[in-house]
Amino acid sequence: MVQSRRKKREPITAEERLKRKVRILAVIARAADDSQFLARLAENPSEALNEYYTLTQEEMAALASGDIEKIESWLGKLDKRHATWLWARLSQEK
Repeated sequence: MVQSRRKKREPITAEERLKRKVRILAVIARAADDSQFLARLAENPSEALNEYYTLTQEEMAALASGDIEKIESWLGKLDKRHATWLWARLSQEK
């Protein structure tokens, strides 16, 4: 039997889920309140998110691409104020 190279994902604990929410909400709140950060995030997401060293690669990818579905799967439904920059980011991709 050939073993798969993929590792099975361990279930995320409640504590890890909470930490993920805090990390992501910090970025979203800053983007909503800081227009200079929002501009950097739109122009060069990797550079803007670089200072958020606790973000996982998956979280950084979702934030950089504006993957609202993924982010809302982690956080729940975002309000309009916090989702605005994500919608703008998605518009850039189209």
